[in-house]
Amino acid sequence: MEFANKEYLFLLLLIIPYILWYVMYRKKTEPTIRMADTFAFRYAPRSWRVMLMPLQLVLRLIAFTLLVLVLARPQTQNSWKNQTVEGIDIMLSMDVSTSMLAEDLKDNRRDIKNRLDAAKAVAAEFVAGRPNDNIGLTIFAGESFTQCPMTTDHSSLLSLLQNVRTDIAARGLIEDGTAIGMGLANAVSRLKDSKAKSKVVILLTDGSNNRGDISPMTAAEIAKSLGIRVYTIGVGTNGTAPYPYPLPGGGIEYIQVPVEIDTNTLSSISATTDGKFYRATNAKELHDIYQEIDKLEKSKLNVKQFSRRYEAYQPFALGAVLALLLEILLRITIFRRIP
Repeated sequence: MEFANKEYLFLLLLIIPYILWYVMYRKKTEPTIRMADTFAFRYAPRSWRVMLMPLQLVLRLIAFTLLVLVLARPQTQNSWKNQTVEGIDIMLSMDVSTSMLAEDLKDNRRDIKNRLDAAKAVAAEFVAGRPNDNIGLTIFAGESFTQCPMTTDHSSLLSLLQNVRTDIAARGLIEDGTAIGMGLANAVSRLKDSKAKSKVVILLTDGSNNRGDISPMTAAEIAKSLGIRVYTIGVGTNGTAPYPYPLPGGGIEYIQVPVEIDTNTLSSISATTDGKFYRATNAKELHDIYQEIDKLEKSKLNVKQFSRRYEAYQPFALGAVLALLLEILLRITIFRRIP
């Protein structure tokens, strides 16, 4: 924490003469009663009011100190920092079509209910394990859009990743379906201006391309021309998978739906871009992708970090007001004097 007006802190030196005046001279100005002999009061116990009398002084000093801190304007640190780190540029392209609700990758121990939960959990682990990489996120169903552009602010990226839902297609916000070509093209467009030597797209889907204006192979050719390596992941078990189907009167019925992943197209995309195709039926195969990416050549990134300045006087001002009000309340009630 820093102070914008540090010169006001010198006012704290006034506490020393005030304490000296209170101890040495204040008692002499207070009204007294002359008594012939105080022997009868020699062993009389001190009342709790007398023992708490210094509390008024303490509250005044606290209020004064906090007011001085308010005048000094406490603030959080504000700085730009340039830092050179090693990393690669990565775009995650994730399928969010309604078929991602199939529960063939369910894992109760990790609170994973469906394919999308599994994809998000492993992606979050991947992002957290690569703090120096420039990572972004695009999502697609029948259409595609960027959920988070490439950034080294992984806290924001993880927050946006956790907000990914399949209901954007179910509610009609975007067209449902699987536009693999559009999802890949969107991710490639985010990497086309990258200066990194290693540029990677990790494309995850559980179906076959059935929507979009750009074919998957066209997007793959564009990625190849830009030197972008594409890793494709086909998510889902073999055969059929349980899918939650909402009933008209409420409740859910599970039906078995076929798992139809266009492995040929996904393999062709990876082969065209010198990447690799993975058939992910469990978490281990997903982790194999990240081990492969760790072997990529890393390039230097110049990262500029910014910390925003915030005024932090509010707690000090509140504390000063409360201390002052408490001191006044005690003075007119418990410690009230006559005259």
